[in-house]
Amino acid sequence: MTEGALFARALPWWIALAGVVFVALLFLRAPYGRHAGRAPGPTLPARWGWVLMELPSPVAMAVTFATGRHGGSAVGWALLLPWLAHYAHRTLVQPFRWRGTPTPVPALIVGSGAFFNVINGYTNGRWSFHLGPERGASWLADPRFLVGMLLFIVGEGVNLHADEVLRGLRAPGETGYKIPQGGLYRWVSCPNYLGETVAWWGYALAAWSLPALAFAAWTTANLVPRALAHHRWYRARFPEYPAERRAIAPGLL
Repeated sequence: MTEGALFARALPWWIALAGVVFVALLFLRAPYGRHAGRAPGPTLPARWGWVLMELPSPVAMAVTFATGRHGGSAVGWALLLPWLAHYAHRTLVQPFRWRGTPTPVPALIVGSGAFFNVINGYTNGRWSFHLGPERGASWLADPRFLVGMLLFIVGEGVNLHADEVLRGLRAPGETGYKIPQGGLYRWVSCPNYLGETVAWWGYALAAWSLPALAFAAWTTANLVPRALAHHRWYRARFPEYPAERRAIAPGLL
């Protein structure tokens, strides 16, 4: 079986597994961050655990770009750079700007996250830069690419703004939680998760590939249940929590 045939057979099952995970996470909470406390097994410092968990994705993407048949094309660069920009901030900037002392993260969470990121970075990069169809520069003017990249940029902007609002809730050295205000926090409890979900569905449209679709599905499967858990947590912790807010989709969910 060729590598391309393996991708074609395995990726639908990988997407189906995301559906299973989505249902499971509606009833289970990943034990890190504000939901920590029942963490199984050893833990790692939150900042370095986050780096170890996220770093495999940009590394795998960069390696597959460098070794792919059409990685160096204009479309290849257009798909690589947004990915690296997202993960450069997520891996090397964001965790070192957290205020306070973050709760240690379970090694099991770090390991499972790193495993996912290896698969995700490899499948997306390998397909986009080697196995998938070689797209000429005309793809950069295709409505799917243009709309997808617009969604990615908007989603990233929402995500970054929401994270800055959360960061601003604590003074240096301060701990504890407060009700975030401003921006899309007016309507949802987790605009950072909303922004990231929109960004990766946009990327899936721009890449127009099954691996990118799988990543968008997995992002939804992970972040929507966590947003619902955060929303319930806020309501339980703060009696004055705004009643009009939803978890992740304004006016809907």
